[in-house]
Amino acid sequence: MMAIGGSLKRVASILCGASLFWGVAGPGHCAGRPNILLILVDDMGYSDLGSYGGEIYTQNIDELAAQGFRFTNFHTSAFCAPTRSMLLTGQDNHKAGLGNMSELLADNQRGQPGYEGFLNGQPTIAALLRADGYHTYMAGKWHLGKSADKLPVAQGFEESVVLAEGGGDNFENKSYTPGYASLHYYEGAKPIDLPKDFYSTQFYTDKMLGYIDAHANDGSPFFGYLAFQAVHQPHQAPTDFIERYAHVYDAGWTAIGDVRRRRQLEIGLLPPGAREPTPAGPDWSALSDDEKRMAAKRMAVYAGMVEYVDMSVGRIVEHLRAKNLLDDTIILFLSDNGGESAELMKMFPDYYAKNFDLSYERLGQKGSYSEYGPGWASVSMTPFSNFKGSAAEGGVRAPLIIRYPQKFAVGRTSGAFLSVADITPTLLELAGARAPSADPKAFLGVSMVPLLTQKADDLRAGATFAQEVAGGAAVYGGDYKLVRNAPPFGDFKWRLYDLKKDPTESIDLSGQDPQRVDALRAAYADYVRANGVVEVPDDYAVDAQLKKNMQRGK
Repeated sequence: MMAIGGSLKRVASILCGASLFWGVAGPGHCAGRPNILLILVDDMGYSDLGSYGGEIYTQNIDELAAQGFRFTNFHTSAFCAPTRSMLLTGQDNHKAGLGNMSELLADNQRGQPGYEGFLNGQPTIAALLRADGYHTYMAGKWHLGKSADKLPVAQGFEESVVLAEGGGDNFENKSYTPGYASLHYYEGAKPIDLPKDFYSTQFYTDKMLGYIDAHANDGSPFFGYLAFQAVHQPHQAPTDFIERYAHVYDAGWTAIGDVRRRRQLEIGLLPPGAREPTPAGPDWSALSDDEKRMAAKRMAVYAGMVEYVDMSVGRIVEHLRAKNLLDDTIILFLSDNGGESAELMKMFPDYYAKNFDLSYERLGQKGSYSEYGPGWASVSMTPFSNFKGSAAEGGVRAPLIIRYPQKFAVGRTSGAFLSVADITPTLLELAGARAPSADPKAFLGVSMVPLLTQKADDLRAGATFAQEVAGGAAVYGGDYKLVRNAPPFGDFKWRLYDLKKDPTESIDLSGQDPQRVDALRAAYADYVRANGVVEVPDDYAVDAQLKKNMQRGK
């Protein structure tokens, strides 16, 4: 009977796809469509997962990789809100309204089309799936607009509970930065108070599971978007999770980075002979004993926060299994950009001294503030150079795992170039839902289904792909990448790298291959025109603009 049931389900799926192709299927018309759970973690590095070379305990997420597809060449924007706009619309961030972070807007970008700082009317994956009969839920960080008409409830989400801003304390309703005078949490369009036992990762997980259960038996599939605040600073976690990593990081960032790099070589994520990137952060051996002790605990706090996310993913998987939903649910897990190197405590020392307990003993607990700085951020982004905010691979290369063993091979790894904009067209195809246009070029992104079904090894053969945010820009063409970074990540000069041979971007080939540079710069010029990019001025610097905008309330 099980085999017959499976065959009938496959036949129904085929018929559903055919009817959608001919345009006769309406919302809720097709039984057997998959549920979709999209899990986004904030500022987690490429190598923080065990399946990507890390030492942090992430057994549940690693199990998703073992039962699904692991992607090693997946790219996001260099910052969180632009990534989220691309993720949810399948469009370039400039087309979606997030040409730059509102916190980083240059003066010449203010008021320009594509720089609204919120989703500007492009249909979201939630709206498209809801119109086709899906329940649509969101729990977590939004960061795509704070007014009532910009919240998830107005962007296609049937149920939602969100932090509207870009980050916040994980134990209470408290800002973590002088850039936010206050924080705003909403359920639907209604402002809410947080429970006394609030911990962000647990709260959002509980809410998502509640939404799923509320409609589990009505015959309609669901799309759930779980966008954790974790592991954005402030790094905070329950004490027992922090204590699991006591003394694990006493050897320092250089030693831990070396261990991760060796592990990546062993599991095939790094080609033999790849150079090490330029070290980031101070020389560990030059730190005082007290500085080493504090730095090691900051990384322990971060690791505990990552493990709590992993535990929560395990909770979700077991809940879906208990409800007989797991086999019919596509699970995606990804990060939104590279690890965060910013040292806000150095930028605003008085603010943090006044508003947080910065002692070693309280680090990571309620009332504390912790960030791990460039030394540990570079470890998170092993083996790549740089981190969040940079157009280097360390700013834009992220883990992506997709599990759906009912349809896709298990335990597979793909090195095909992918963009976060590919997620929306992929999910629409898997759901059998209508795209907003019949034009295959309606999205920046392309469907990954040929990769997932092993009918193709590459989605962009012969094509270029460009992106830009906050003055950092990159153009990919085959194995090559032309990249430019604004200060403090670079000097606005274009550099050329062969990522296949040199994934750490250590050997600039621009002087050896000027014709390729010219071709990729021409492709970038086309991208600028097509997407309405407003280039930052020559004196722009990301850190200086952030401080300037924070001080004037953006």
